[in-house]
Amino acid sequence: MAPPAAQRIVIENCAIATVDATDTEYASGHLVLAGNRIESVGAGRAPEGLRNVVRRIDASGHLATPGLVNTHHHFYQWITRGLATDHNLFDWLVALYPTWARIDERMTRTAAQGSLAMMARGGVTTAMDHHYIHPRGAGDLSGAIIRAAAETGVRFTLARGSMDRGETDGGLPPDFAVETLDGALTATEETVRQHHDASFDSMTQVAVAPCSPFSVSTELMREAAELARRIGVRLHTHGSETVQEEKFCHELFGMGPTDYFESTGWLGEDVWMAHCVHMNDSDIAAFARTGTGVAHCPSSNARLAAGIARVPDMLKAGVPVGLGVDGTASNESGELHTELRNALLINRLGAHREAALTARQALRLGTFGGARVLGRAGQIGSLEPGKLADVVLWRMDTLAHASIADPVAALVLGAAAPVTASFVDGRQIVENGRLLTVDEDAVARATREEARRLARITAET
Repeated sequence: MAPPAAQRIVIENCAIATVDATDTEYASGHLVLAGNRIESVGAGRAPEGLRNVVRRIDASGHLATPGLVNTHHHFYQWITRGLATDHNLFDWLVALYPTWARIDERMTRTAAQGSLAMMARGGVTTAMDHHYIHPRGAGDLSGAIIRAAAETGVRFTLARGSMDRGETDGGLPPDFAVETLDGALTATEETVRQHHDASFDSMTQVAVAPCSPFSVSTELMREAAELARRIGVRLHTHGSETVQEEKFCHELFGMGPTDYFESTGWLGEDVWMAHCVHMNDSDIAAFARTGTGVAHCPSSNARLAAGIARVPDMLKAGVPVGLGVDGTASNESGELHTELRNALLINRLGAHREAALTARQALRLGTFGGARVLGRAGQIGSLEPGKLADVVLWRMDTLAHASIADPVAALVLGAAAPVTASFVDGRQIVENGRLLTVDEDAVARATREEARRLARITAET
């Protein structure tokens, strides 16, 4: 808990959706942040006699929620948005890998700044990046991404990705953009050693994350799982995203994706996978039995025509599910709060129709569900005493939302709500929709310049 001398921020007069185990809500309540922890949350005004109160916020007209938790992304794609807009996944990859293979450290850092800024100003307090492309001579890409996250002020998980199946071995990326088996394992372990912080209030964690079954050898999949468990970090990859992937697994491995993952040690409570669109009943049961998590990316799945993931069935079975932006080359908005709405709407187009998801289930996916998927449910994802002070105040009294009586329904189903304040680890990083930690206009200029530089280099080569 926070030390007795901790400075306190008192937030009062707001609706509160705690997203705790019983979905406790308050029509008008308070939050007390002490240092980097939530000290109290409840109905009515804050307790009298609090010491070391450095700020009081009258949050009338607002909804307080846990900060949003992003569980899947590819930051580098920020500088390749708007390309290959009418492609399915495999054709999209074929179209874009020649460009992605030319990224360098400066491009990667700038793209990370753009991706992080867009998410943070929209209520994300915990971000994640699956960076799997490491062209030879590109520089310290992992370090560049981690520095960008620290500057933005968000809590961060880097999924240190890898590929060792280039064009020569039947993969999609150019050979110079993939690593060797030993090189990938060594670089991944070094990234964990340098940057992973396993503490309760960690701001930076690292996961082991080979890209996908069709860009990674079986040896890398198996040895990556062994590495992660030896050094005590989580595992992440893409799984069951398209029908073509399922066909590939059957042709190459003689089994479907889930059975292949299990055969290589890739099911377990320390694993989460992106997409999981094409899952049968047996696959979902295997994920539930082993506690394997899912990063649901509804906008990207729609953009690439991958299909509708069976999220209601996963939740009913007990599978941990969070939300992901995915790379902005397949979700140009780059925002997670829009995924709350899209998750609800897209899943209602599936078999369960109007009973697929509720507004509160959608909010849970974007907060506590994401925390659970990242292995941090004990620290973030809900507003409870003792948890880390990652809190967002959404303004609900403007034209866009004022006539909706239920603030959670307004947040999920209404227009994107303005973020009046966002706190990460007790530190405010957003005020009235603008970042306090970085210059958004400077980031916008830099991302435009790096996008043009990448396009120019690609054209020349």
